[in-house]
Amino acid sequence: MLTYPAPAKINLFLHVVGRRTDGYHLLQTVFRFLDLSDELRFTLQESGTVKLHTPTPDVPDESNLCVRAAKLLQQESNTSFGVDISLEKHIPMGGGLGGGSSDAATTLLALNRLWGLGWTRARLMELGLRLGADVPVFIFGENAFAEGVGEKLTPIKLPSAWYLVLTPPVQVPTAKVFASNELTRNTIPIKIPPFSIAQGHNDLESVVCRAYPEVAKHLQWLRQLKNATMAAMTGSGACVFAEFASEAQAQESLTQLPVDMRGIVARGLERHPIYDFAE
Repeated sequence: MLTYPAPAKINLFLHVVGRRTDGYHLLQTVFRFLDLSDELRFTLQESGTVKLHTPTPDVPDESNLCVRAAKLLQQESNTSFGVDISLEKHIPMGGGLGGGSSDAATTLLALNRLWGLGWTRARLMELGLRLGADVPVFIFGENAFAEGVGEKLTPIKLPSAWYLVLTPPVQVPTAKVFASNELTRNTIPIKIPPFSIAQGHNDLESVVCRAYPEVAKHLQWLRQLKNATMAAMTGSGACVFAEFASEAQAQESLTQLPVDMRGIVARGLERHPIYDFAE
């Protein structure tokens, strides 16, 4: 049995700069990995079966991104091997932290090694895009400036930072947010390099905050913290975060959290923990 992490991500900003003719939105964003991770365990099966031993409530096994990733790689590589998968969830679901996409990416990276396939990073990223727009960045493995639907990636160096991530007690449906008539889709594109993270914002934030007052409440609380260098919503929500220069500052803010709020302190990573599993 092999055990590997699947890290969360946050979007330091998220601009909607247009929409394609097929309805997909054109984005610009910066992805940052966190040391908050799901944990996946893989056991080789020579019988060729793919089985998930830890079902996710309300998610059929055939819809689980780990299972879909394993079966897609199995099909495209024509391998005779299968795998038993166990998933230990730590990343909140439906919060904009990329847990499902990260689980799929770790599955592809791990099985690339376990099955001895030798696929390149670029090839795995192409396969990952078929599973979801956020999957490629986790295979890319570096903090990145992303364009297109999120698949055009440029590595970016980010300063050391710690984050207080809050999890409002709501789930925000991504498709509903992107379909909102209130969403602006004409933010002027920025160029890299250079640009400042501080100049960015999340175009989805105002739409979500109007529809989900709990998200607005959590974000407002973060923005009154004196030591935070920034506070924003990640992805389409519902999770929100504040950035700090040190762990001590983040932990101190966590101790001030109101009793009706839940939060996690996490460190920003420089790259994916299993980056070396592909070339």
